[in-house]
Amino acid sequence: MDFTEDDDLRTVRRAVAELAAGFDGEYWERHDREHAFPWEFYKTFADAGWLGISISEEYGGGGLGVAAAGIMLETLAASGGAMNACTPMHLGMFGMNVVAKHGSEQMRRETLSRVATGELHACFGVTEPDAGTDTSRISTRADRDGDGYVVNGRKVWISKAGESEVIVLAVRTAPRRDDAPMHGISILLVDMATPGIEVRPIPKMGRNAVASNEVSFDDVRVPASALVGTEHEGFRVLLDGLNPERILIAHEALGIGRASVDAAVRYAGERTVFGRPIGQNQGIAFPLAEATARLDAAELVCRKAAWLYDNGHPCAREANTAKYLAADAGFFAADRAMQTFGGMGYAEEYGIPRYFREARLMKIAPVSQELVLAYIAQNVLGLPKSY
Repeated sequence: MDFTEDDDLRTVRRAVAELAAGFDGEYWERHDREHAFPWEFYKTFADAGWLGISISEEYGGGGLGVAAAGIMLETLAASGGAMNACTPMHLGMFGMNVVAKHGSEQMRRETLSRVATGELHACFGVTEPDAGTDTSRISTRADRDGDGYVVNGRKVWISKAGESEVIVLAVRTAPRRDDAPMHGISILLVDMATPGIEVRPIPKMGRNAVASNEVSFDDVRVPASALVGTEHEGFRVLLDGLNPERILIAHEALGIGRASVDAAVRYAGERTVFGRPIGQNQGIAFPLAEATARLDAAELVCRKAAWLYDNGHPCAREANTAKYLAADAGFFAADRAMQTFGGMGYAEEYGIPRYFREARLMKIAPVSQELVLAYIAQNVLGLPKSY
């Protein structure tokens, strides 16, 4: 495996960086503060054709895969946009990847080209208040009714639901069985304009340019044609959303870490205390060097995970490990950046609090650090299940 960047990936990084440079820290601070969706930014990247980077060329996309999408999102995060820049785009990438891999031909033709142009916004609906990351315990139901389904239930932390035309929705079409807990889950592509759907934003700590929402479904009628993949076997379908999600989020964590280190290094070179730049002190320099080393190490696992997925190999171990290491490295970098700035690191002026808040989120979502370790312990090391 060669994880060095080829010409295509270098072109992606360079072009995305040039376009992102038009949106400075003040832009992102303002949109975060005002809870305003970054429409100008989104339209700029849509018009330039970047939203379909991982969609097949057959459907109007770039056909470059998860590795290129990861580079793109890492570069956006590192530009200073952090998660506020990435979330408007990544949901269409990993959420609609489920449709690209398992949807009917009609479903792909009706949706993917519109995702690629930025016309169609999509959200990803899995998490529930009483299930959390135990997907086998979801209780949102889709009951058969004639030639379709009737959906009832509630999802939480659904990013971009208010802007989205469709939701990739995980539901139960059969009761949970202890001997096969994932059986009975199905995936539906649901029109968000369907009567019975209600969206309510959740007040939260950070990444406020993109709302996270509670979405409720009250006798929502969905046609049978909305089924993605095979009924009752939706968890296998869902993996083509979950593994890319972990890989892409990991790249975003890398980008936030890089932005944090860059800001801290600039400040350490400019800020003078006791007659010398603070960056001359090992107490400042060494933590930033360590942050860089951690980011470099995490980057290699991110690249490996993306390569494995794009080449059709199993990648759950690597996707989870990449998310774990990159989230840890990204937050360490943001924390050390805040320490480098000292009191000014607590001021919104320099953007460090925003990096800190968003990097901290990466240790919780889309899967907690603890559950990653539980997965590795059980599925890689063969230890008894701990939960």
